[in-house]
Amino acid sequence: MTTDYSSLFEELNETLSSINAINMNTAVATTDTSAQMAGTALASGLIGFFLGFVIIASCIAFVIGILTIIANWKIFTKAGEKGWKALIPIYNLVILFKVAGISPLWVLGYLAAWVPIAGPLLCLGITIYAMINLSRAFGKDDGFAVGLILLNTIFIMILGFGKSEYQLNKGEAQEETVEPIKEETVKEAEVIEDKKEEKE
Repeated sequence: MTTDYSSLFEELNETLSSINAINMNTAVATTDTSAQMAGTALASGLIGFFLGFVIIASCIAFVIGILTIIANWKIFTKAGEKGWKALIPIYNLVILFKVAGISPLWVLGYLAAWVPIAGPLLCLGITIYAMINLSRAFGKDDGFAVGLILLNTIFIMILGFGKSEYQLNKGEAQEETVEPIKEETVKEAEVIEDKKEEKE
Protein backbone atom coordinates (compact mmCIF):
# COMPACT_ATOMS: atom_id res chain seq x y z
CA MET A 1 0.00 0.00 0.00
CA THR A 2 1.41 3.22 -1.06
CA THR A 3 0.69 6.35 0.79
CA ASP A 4 0.41 9.63 -0.91
CA TYR A 5 2.58 11.82 1.19
CA SER A 6 2.14 14.82 -0.99
CA SER A 7 -1.57 15.13 -0.25
CA LEU A 8 -0.86 14.56 3.41
CA PHE A 9 1.74 17.33 3.35
CA GLU A 10 -0.70 19.62 1.57
CA GLU A 11 -3.33 18.99 4.22
CA LEU A 12 -0.83 19.55 6.98
CA ASN A 13 0.37 22.73 5.28
CA GLU A 14 -3.22 24.06 5.00
CA THR A 15 -3.87 23.25 8.66
CA LEU A 16 -0.69 25.03 9.71
CA SER A 17 -1.60 28.03 7.55
CA SER A 18 -5.04 28.28 9.10
CA ILE A 19 -3.51 27.99 12.61
CA ASN A 20 -1.05 30.73 11.69
CA ALA A 21 -3.89 32.94 10.46
CA ILE A 22 -5.83 32.37 13.68
CA ASN A 23 -2.72 33.24 15.73
CA MET A 24 -2.16 36.41 13.69
CA ASN A 25 -5.77 37.52 14.17
CA THR A 26 -5.54 36.82 17.90
CA ALA A 27 -2.30 38.84 18.12
CA VAL A 28 -3.89 41.77 16.30
CA ALA A 29 -6.96 41.59 18.53
CA THR A 30 -4.77 41.41 21.63
CA THR A 31 -2.78 44.44 20.45
CA ASP A 32 -5.98 46.40 19.80
CA THR A 33 -7.33 45.48 23.24
CA SER A 34 -4.05 46.51 24.91
CA ALA A 35 -4.11 49.87 23.14
CA GLN A 36 -7.70 50.43 24.20
CA MET A 37 -6.85 49.54 27.80
CA ALA A 38 -3.85 51.90 27.75
CA GLY A 39 -6.03 54.71 26.34
CA THR A 40 -8.67 54.10 28.98
CA ALA A 41 -6.05 54.13 31.74
CA LEU A 42 -4.58 57.38 30.40
CA ALA A 43 -8.00 59.02 30.21
CA SER A 44 -8.82 57.88 33.76
CA GLY A 45 -5.51 59.25 35.00
CA LEU A 46 -6.09 62.63 33.35
CA ILE A 47 -9.63 62.86 34.71
CA GLY A 48 -8.32 62.02 38.19
CA PHE A 49 -5.57 64.64 37.91
CA PHE A 50 -7.94 67.38 36.80
CA LEU A 51 -10.53 66.42 39.41
CA GLY A 52 -7.85 66.57 42.11
CA PHE A 53 -6.67 69.92 40.78
CA VAL A 54 -10.21 71.33 40.85
CA ILE A 55 -10.78 70.11 44.41
CA ILE A 56 -7.50 71.61 45.65
CA ALA A 57 -8.13 74.91 43.82
CA SER A 58 -11.65 75.06 45.28
CA CYS A 59 -10.33 74.53 48.81
CA ILE A 60 -7.73 77.30 48.32
CA ALA A 61 -10.40 79.66 46.92
CA PHE A 62 -12.66 78.88 49.89
CA VAL A 63 -9.89 79.70 52.39
CA ILE A 64 -9.05 82.95 50.54
CA GLY A 65 -12.75 83.89 50.57
CA ILE A 66 -13.05 83.30 54.32
CA LEU A 67 -9.88 85.31 55.03
CA THR A 68 -11.15 88.18 52.86
CA ILE A 69 -14.49 88.24 54.69
CA ILE A 70 -12.72 88.31 58.08
CA ALA A 71 -10.41 91.12 56.94
CA ASN A 72 -13.32 93.13 55.50
CA TRP A 73 -15.16 92.69 58.81
CA LYS A 74 -12.19 94.25 60.62
CA ILE A 75 -11.90 97.07 58.07
CA PHE A 76 -15.60 97.86 58.36
CA THR A 77 -15.41 98.03 62.16
CA LYS A 78 -12.35 100.31 61.97
CA ALA A 79 -14.31 102.61 59.66
CA GLY A 80 -17.31 102.72 62.00
CA GLU A 81 -19.51 100.32 60.02
CA LYS A 82 -20.97 97.11 61.38
CA GLY A 83 -18.77 94.10 60.64
CA TRP A 84 -21.61 91.76 59.66
CA LYS A 85 -22.06 93.81 56.49
CA ALA A 86 -19.00 92.02 55.11
CA LEU A 87 -21.04 88.80 54.93
CA ILE A 88 -23.64 90.01 52.44
CA PRO A 89 -22.60 89.75 48.78
CA ILE A 90 -22.80 92.95 46.71
CA TYR A 91 -23.79 94.94 49.82
CA ASN A 92 -20.26 94.37 51.11
CA LEU A 93 -18.94 96.09 47.96
CA VAL A 94 -21.29 99.03 48.54
CA ILE A 95 -19.95 99.39 52.10
CA LEU A 96 -16.35 98.92 50.93
CA PHE A 97 -16.79 101.73 48.40
CA LYS A 98 -18.37 103.88 51.11
CA VAL A 99 -15.41 103.16 53.41
CA ALA A 100 -13.03 104.04 50.55
CA GLY A 101 -14.76 107.40 50.24
CA ILE A 102 -16.22 106.89 46.78
CA SER A 103 -19.81 106.72 45.64
CA PRO A 104 -21.44 103.33 46.20
CA LEU A 105 -23.07 103.76 42.78
CA TRP A 106 -19.75 102.67 41.24
CA VAL A 107 -20.82 99.11 42.13
CA LEU A 108 -23.28 99.32 39.23
CA GLY A 109 -20.28 99.49 36.91
CA TYR A 110 -19.63 95.83 37.67
CA LEU A 111 -22.81 95.00 35.74
CA ALA A 112 -20.87 95.91 32.59
CA ALA A 113 -18.68 92.82 33.05
CA TRP A 114 -20.84 91.00 30.51
CA VAL A 115 -19.97 93.47 27.75
CA PRO A 116 -17.12 91.99 25.69
CA ILE A 117 -13.70 93.67 26.01
CA ALA A 118 -14.95 96.99 27.46
CA GLY A 119 -16.81 95.41 30.40
CA PRO A 120 -13.85 93.63 32.00
CA LEU A 121 -11.67 96.71 31.44
CA LEU A 122 -14.27 98.90 33.16
CA CYS A 123 -14.46 96.45 36.09
CA LEU A 124 -10.67 96.44 36.37
CA GLY A 125 -10.62 100.25 36.33
CA ILE A 126 -13.28 100.47 39.04
CA THR A 127 -11.38 97.98 41.19
CA ILE A 128 -8.11 99.88 40.80
CA TYR A 129 -9.84 103.18 41.62
CA ALA A 130 -11.50 101.66 44.70
CA MET A 131 -8.26 100.10 45.99
CA ILE A 132 -6.31 103.35 45.57
CA ASN A 133 -8.99 105.23 47.52
CA LEU A 134 -9.16 102.50 50.17
CA SER A 135 -5.42 102.69 50.77
CA ARG A 136 -5.62 106.48 51.06
CA ALA A 137 -8.59 106.19 53.44
CA PHE A 138 -6.29 104.35 55.83
CA GLY A 139 -3.37 106.75 55.33
CA LYS A 140 -1.38 104.43 53.07
CA ASP A 141 0.50 105.40 49.93
CA ASP A 142 0.03 104.34 46.32
CA GLY A 143 2.55 101.50 46.74
CA PHE A 144 0.18 99.93 49.24
CA ALA A 145 -2.61 100.40 46.69
CA VAL A 146 -0.59 98.33 44.20
CA GLY A 147 -0.42 95.60 46.85
CA LEU A 148 -4.20 95.84 47.33
CA ILE A 149 -4.66 95.37 43.59
CA LEU A 150 -2.22 92.50 43.06
CA LEU A 151 -2.38 90.61 46.39
CA ASN A 152 -5.77 91.71 47.64
CA THR A 153 -6.39 89.27 50.47
CA ILE A 154 -2.95 89.75 52.03
CA PHE A 155 -3.11 93.55 51.95
CA ILE A 156 -6.76 93.65 53.06
CA MET A 157 -5.66 91.60 56.09
CA ILE A 158 -2.81 94.05 56.71
CA LEU A 159 -5.35 96.90 56.71
CA GLY A 160 -7.79 95.01 58.92
CA PHE A 161 -5.38 93.60 61.48
CA GLY A 162 -2.58 96.19 61.24
CA LYS A 163 -2.08 99.40 63.17
CA SER A 164 -3.41 101.63 60.40
CA GLU A 165 -6.34 103.82 61.38
CA TYR A 166 -9.23 105.04 59.31
CA GLN A 167 -8.47 108.58 58.17
CA LEU A 168 -11.56 109.82 56.33
CA ASN A 169 -13.60 110.79 59.40
CA LYS A 170 -10.59 112.64 60.80
CA GLY A 171 -10.14 114.44 57.51
CA GLU A 172 -13.75 115.63 57.49
CA ALA A 173 -13.44 116.87 61.09
CA GLN A 174 -10.22 118.71 60.23
CA GLU A 175 -11.81 120.38 57.22
CA GLU A 176 -14.63 121.69 59.43
CA THR A 177 -12.19 123.16 61.97
CA VAL A 178 -9.74 124.53 59.40
CA GLU A 179 -12.18 126.93 57.72
CA PRO A 180 -13.01 129.01 60.85
CA ILE A 181 -9.32 129.19 61.71
CA LYS A 182 -8.55 130.56 58.27
CA GLU A 183 -11.27 133.22 58.61
CA GLU A 184 -10.00 134.24 62.04
CA THR A 185 -6.46 134.37 60.76
CA VAL A 186 -7.53 136.60 57.88
CA LYS A 187 -9.37 138.94 60.31
CA GLU A 188 -6.32 139.06 62.60
CA ALA A 189 -4.09 139.85 59.63
CA GLU A 190 -6.43 142.68 58.60
CA VAL A 191 -6.38 144.12 62.14
CA ILE A 192 -2.58 143.98 62.19
CA GLU A 193 -2.41 145.73 58.80
CA ASP A 194 -4.85 148.41 59.97
CA LYS A 195 -2.69 149.06 63.06
CA LYS A 196 0.41 149.37 60.87
CA GLU A 197 -1.37 151.88 58.63
CA GLU A 198 -2.51 153.92 61.64
CA LYS A 199 1.06 154.11 62.95
CA GLU A 200 2.32 155.43 59.64
